[in-house]
Amino acid sequence: MGEKTFVEKSYWLHALSPIHIGAGRGLGYIDLPVVREKVTNWPYIPGSSVKGVIAAHHNVSNNSEKREGDARIAFGATGDDCSNSGSLVFTDAHILCLPVRSFYGTFAWITSPFCLERCARDVKERSAPPVILPDEFQAFTAQDTALTKEPGGKMYLEELDLASAFNENAENWAEKIAQTLFGDDEGWKKTFKARFAVVHDDIFTFLCEAGTEVTPHIKVDQETGAAADGALWYEETLPVETLLVGRVWCDKIYGAPEDETPTSGELLKQFCGSELSLQLGGKATTGKGHVRCLFKDIEKAGELHE
Repeated sequence: MGEKTFVEKSYWLHALSPIHIGAGRGLGYIDLPVVREKVTNWPYIPGSSVKGVIAAHHNVSNNSEKREGDARIAFGATGDDCSNSGSLVFTDAHILCLPVRSFYGTFAWITSPFCLERCARDVKERSAPPVILPDEFQAFTAQDTALTKEPGGKMYLEELDLASAFNENAENWAEKIAQTLFGDDEGWKKTFKARFAVVHDDIFTFLCEAGTEVTPHIKVDQETGAAADGALWYEETLPVETLLVGRVWCDKIYGAPEDETPTSGELLKQFCGSELSLQLGGKATTGKGHVRCLFKDIEKAGELHE
């Protein structure tokens, strides 16, 4: 019989190097685009990718027929007579803040009202500040922003120039996200709040299409020293400092003997407890895909809860 207690956490991904989770071959000039949501066209990271690398982090065998114990229960196993589904369920990680080049402050952590509303819904944040929709060419910032020359001045993001204004709810959101990601590190919290800005959803959509990294790659022909025929391609990545949020839960325990069944809480604590350093996506040997992965207890009210 499975454990019926429903236990869930949010997980937060902070990119420490560019991430490439590919969507196959592209139809435009980008040969290898990142995977995007069908509805919004915003980048995301599939839950299956996150679950796979967390399994690898805990040295769970890639051969699912050889998995044993709690690893088998958490991540599943195959076999003719003894297969079982994994008990841990990971949602896709939705984008929360996209780093964008800024004339002032070097770069900005950009988000939008819909990003914030979806985050509050996904992590069940009942005390989330109300989200106020900025005008199409306006950005809301926290106090002491580094993204303008003077308070209320122009903000220059990529080729866009936006009017800026201090907004108390933007300040509160910046404080809550900074607290969740950086805890007691006052330096990083200050850095985040100074670069945090809320823009219109349409502007965010534009930046999600124009603000990702696109890098050319070639294969050199050893005889000619030039690019080999057909060996020039363009690869898209999520920029370093991108922030994403997802959920993980456990409501049923599969494949455990009656007398050895862990609880949902024990399973989550074992595999989704402390902060993890993970590698997501391709190009691992070139340093791509390194992320911090933080877990926050939804039911017990973490930093985003009161």
